[in-house]
Formats: sequence, C-alpha cells, structure tokens
Amino acid sequence: MAGADRKLQRYYADRAAEYDLVYEKPERQADLAALRSWLPARFSGARVLEVACGTGYWTQYIAPVATEVVAIDASPETLAFARSRPANAGVRFLVADAYRLPQDLGAIDAALVAFWFSHVPFTRHREFLAGLASVLAPGAGVVLIDNRYVEGSSTPLCGSDANGNSYQQRRLADGSTHRVLKNFPTQAELCSAVSRVGERFRFTAFDYYWAVEFHTLGSGFGDTTQS
Repeated sequence: MAGADRKLQRYYADRAAEYDLVYEKPERQADLAALRSWLPARFSGARVLEVACGTGYWTQYIAPVATEVVAIDASPETLAFARSRPANAGVRFLVADAYRLPQDLGAIDAALVAFWFSHVPFTRHREFLAGLASVLAPGAGVVLIDNRYVEGSSTPLCGSDANGNSYQQRRLADGSTHRVLKNFPTQAELCSAVSRVGERFRFTAFDYYWAVEFHTLGSGFGDTTQS
C-alpha cells in the first residue's frame, strides 16, 4: 500500500467514531432524505459489492433489499461500526484494498461506491474503475455517490497539486489535523472516466451531492446519456 493510501486509511481509522457526524449537518438533511429514498431501488434483488463502505451508513439502506451485500473497507475500525448496525446483520464485511479488490467473490451484478471516488486521485481513476469492473458481471449496475463543493457547508480547500487534485485540512475531535485529498469532479470529468468501463451513464445532481449510474460494458462501448 502506498504512503498516501496508508495515511488516508489511518485518517479514517482515527475518524471512525465521529464519521457519522457529517450526516447531521442541518442544511443537508433534505438531500440525505432524498438519497436514502432514491438509493435502495437501484439494488433491489441484486448481489452487491460495496467499495469503501466505511461505517456502513449507506450499507444499512441497501442490505434489506439486496439478495446479498459484500462490503469492503481498508479500515477494521470503521468496519466495526458497520457490523454493529442492526440492518447490516446479514452483510459480509471484508478488510480489503479498493485498488486490489478480491477476485473470488463470484457473480456480482451491482456495486455501490459512496463517498470514496472523491478520494481517488485523477491519475488513478482508470486504475480504480478498471479494477472495479473486473470483479463485476458484464452489464452490472454501478452507483457512485459523492459530494458537491458548496461554499459554507463543505470544508474549505487548502491547496492542490500538479495533477489537479484538491485537498482539505480536516481536524478531528482529538485536535489532530489531516491533509486529505478530496476532489470534486465535474459531470464531464465523471462521464469521461466512466466511459472506459461503462455505458448508459446517468448523472443526478442534488444540492450537496451528486450520483452517477452506469452499467459495465458487455461488448463495445455503447452510447452514454446524461440527465
């Protein structure tokens, strides 16, 4: 695991106990309610892989409707919180690297990536998405959910690097500060990244979040659409 990956893993391990506070921001409640209502139907009856599930906040909304959920995260600390949620009792949780997904999961026909893609450097978009597609069945449905940058609600950006990645300075309850890579890709950038592995691209914008849906390629690239 690269040094940057280890630092991000350590940050989320240290943040595990306070991570869900981000879902208590008053201005985001309408969007969160909309996402909680919108998401489950995308996974009804599916065998789902959730990448970087964190504390299992979103897992608990898809587990009751999915046939099976396999949820991975690099941090045992956050997985402990995920396992403790009653709705996640039947979920199979695994410690695994999002860039080196398990290859022995069997037929997976859907995937959820919630609030992880923004931490993937632009130069690793292809690597991550290709790795994800490699463990999914052709035509599998994929949902990515992440943050839009909203002044006054989002943590301010504190800099960028030569590859265009942006960073935030985050403070935890113990007083420690962490420089965290956090990108806010545009709709066009997301469409371009996904087009290498997927088709039937669909973009949905909320006030504070965005969602992308696509299907892994069967044969050929197919057409992409946007909404």
